[in-house]
Amino acid sequence: LANAKPTGSDVVPAQPGSKSAAVSKLTLREITEQTLLQQLAPVGALVNGQGDILYLHGRSGTYLEPAQGDAGINNILKMAREGLKRDLTLALHKAALSGDAVRSLDLRVKTNGHFTQVNLHVCPVRTPNSSALESPLYLVMLEEARTPEAMAVPARIALATRLPDSANDTDGAEPLANGDMQASAQIADLREQLRTKEEYLHAANEELETSNEELKSSNEEMQSVNEELQSTNEEMETSKEELQSINEELATVNAEMQAKVVDLSRANNDMNNLLAGTGIGTIFVDHLLRILRFTPAVTQVIHLILSDLGRPLGHIACNLVGYDKLVSDVQSVLKTLSPKVEEVKTTDDRYFTLRILPYRTLDNVIEGAVITFVESTEVVRARVALLAASELTRLAVVVRDAHDAITVQDLDGRTIAWNPGATRLYGWTEAEALALNVRQRIPDELHTEALKQVRKLAESVSLEPCQTVRLNKGGQRLSITLTSTALVNEFGRIYAIATTERLGPGHDGD
Repeated sequence: LANAKPTGSDVVPAQPGSKSAAVSKLTLREITEQTLLQQLAPVGALVNGQGDILYLHGRSGTYLEPAQGDAGINNILKMAREGLKRDLTLALHKAALSGDAVRSLDLRVKTNGHFTQVNLHVCPVRTPNSSALESPLYLVMLEEARTPEAMAVPARIALATRLPDSANDTDGAEPLANGDMQASAQIADLREQLRTKEEYLHAANEELETSNEELKSSNEEMQSVNEELQSTNEEMETSKEELQSINEELATVNAEMQAKVVDLSRANNDMNNLLAGTGIGTIFVDHLLRILRFTPAVTQVIHLILSDLGRPLGHIACNLVGYDKLVSDVQSVLKTLSPKVEEVKTTDDRYFTLRILPYRTLDNVIEGAVITFVESTEVVRARVALLAASELTRLAVVVRDAHDAITVQDLDGRTIAWNPGATRLYGWTEAEALALNVRQRIPDELHTEALKQVRKLAESVSLEPCQTVRLNKGGQRLSITLTSTALVNEFGRIYAIATTERLGPGHDGD
């Protein structure tokens, strides 16, 4: 302490402007504490309950040495020198059990060929944050004993107690007393060593029992983990079998799906060929009237290309004449679910039967509409011809029984009907008249006038009776009264001209 005591100059207050004026009281305190630690503090080590070194202070080479084996070993029990390991182990164990500081004095520690008297202190570390530590910590302090000849102290004390009381004692008693004191000291030392060893063995037995209990608990845990792993393994085996079964089922389902894909592809090809082969123009639209699919034949009616898929139906141009209700009719069918049929005509005089039907799935769900165009040009023309033939037949009956001359000629002037009254008036038989053209019965100077009459007739169904001149079979000029009527088909077109002719009031017979 005399060496650590500060001199008078160290405690003199700093004068203003002096070099030490910048040193604060806290710095002086730190300097003082560091000097005291350097002079008085022993070697210290912060360890856990197993002896693992967490922090080392001071020169510990006198008491500790590197342990053999792995260079990473940093355990104070394994690094303790000869004469220290046993007492250090016992003291650390006692401190861990009791929670109190443990001291062992005057230990003989072998250091570089000689023994050093060492005092050992082990105390638990108690701080405000001790509860936050993962495991209890202990401070191991080692310091050299103050009495170098401490081992001789018991003998000296015993020798002092056995000195003769007076000078009258004989000289022969001194060797005997010395021998008894040495024997007593050895016995006491042996008893102390025996006691220490018994404590060490007791602590070792307790540690062994604790270790056995921990091993037993670990063994039970390992058995439990082993059973769990075995159960898990069995579950994994079961799962493996289930997965293998599921894999086989998936392989079967995959094979069935592949077969269905092939069948579906074949059915799709058959449907495409069927739609293309029938020549029926078909368009499939969804609820928003977007084109989903169409057949090539429909391009004759509506101008569609592949890039039109997905476009609204109303954006596509068509070549229909007199029909512009396609979009509204499709919307009406989707709303009422009632089919709609229309007869439509294209700009190139072709007729189609338009059908609009709801598109139903197998589950009877409406997903859009189907629009079909079936060409009916020949049917329409045949119907028109049939109607015309029927009309002509009825007209022929009337014409045959009429007294006036009744004829029918097409727009090119060819005679297509000739009744008996015409034969009586003009002299040509029916067979001869059907080979004639109306121009052959009109004088040359009246051809222009007759053409004007035909043009007027095109603007109206019939003309008022007029007086004109016609030629008979013999070439004679006949003054007649002529009534012309246009024959119109169901589409409002004139296809022939019917005439009623009789002798006029001014007929002179030449």
